[in-house]
Amino acid sequence: MYRVASPSAGRANGSDGSAQRTCRTLLIVATADFISESLIFAIEREFHWITVDQVPTLADACVGFDAPVSLILVEANQLAEIAFQSELLSLLHPLAQIVLIQEDRRQEVSIREVLIARNVRGVLPMNLKLDVWLAALLLVLQGGEYFPRSLFEPIVERRRAGNAEPIVKLEAPAPKQQVAQDEATAYFSELTKDELLTLAMVARGLQNKLIAAARGLSERRVNSHLHNIITKLSVHNRTEAVAVFLKRRESEGERRTSDVVASRVQQTLS
Repeated sequence: MYRVASPSAGRANGSDGSAQRTCRTLLIVATADFISESLIFAIEREFHWITVDQVPTLADACVGFDAPVSLILVEANQLAEIAFQSELLSLLHPLAQIVLIQEDRRQEVSIREVLIARNVRGVLPMNLKLDVWLAALLLVLQGGEYFPRSLFEPIVERRRAGNAEPIVKLEAPAPKQQVAQDEATAYFSELTKDELLTLAMVARGLQNKLIAAARGLSERRVNSHLHNIITKLSVHNRTEAVAVFLKRRESEGERRTSDVVASRVQQTLS
């Protein structure tokens, strides 16, 4: 993790010179050259309750920060990675929205790709005027969504040409089949939130000592979580527990296409 810019003096100290406490973190997940220091300064000046931190990848975002994370801005070329990290991110940063930041000459995304991604609430192009960009940022900070018109233009063009297709194809539910689940996967739901978070971090290859440091726990407490996980999943060791976790995450990722989001988008375009 690395800090892109320090808080401005005006935000760090009140008008009377007293220190102001940071309330929320805005986390940027992008390469170091993607966001300029002047933009970081503008964000912290405009939103005095926000401090900005930056990490290069979503995996690096799966740690604690000094203040709760309200918003995660993710470089568009990491869109596919969101599916793999969203569960852990939601556990670590339950208040955070996820919004893509897009620079056209680096990578373009389609509205379909955005909608089938989990927990993505908008797209912020980096070529907007500063005041417009900050206004859109305020909207998503307050829980809203922002999607630029450019994302919908290909759909409009296809509709004009008479060959528009649904943004998200909703397939009829497959007939119920009796699929045998292994015992460990069946017991996965018995894990507590703390145990699930510990298992997710083990699956990333972190050792118990690093997990303890990242979560502010004792190593003994992490060992206890891991013992409970192995017992509940009826496996023999942490390697088998990770295999169960990855299998479960893969199967859930394949099943989860948001019917709610698809319905809202279809209503918007109808």
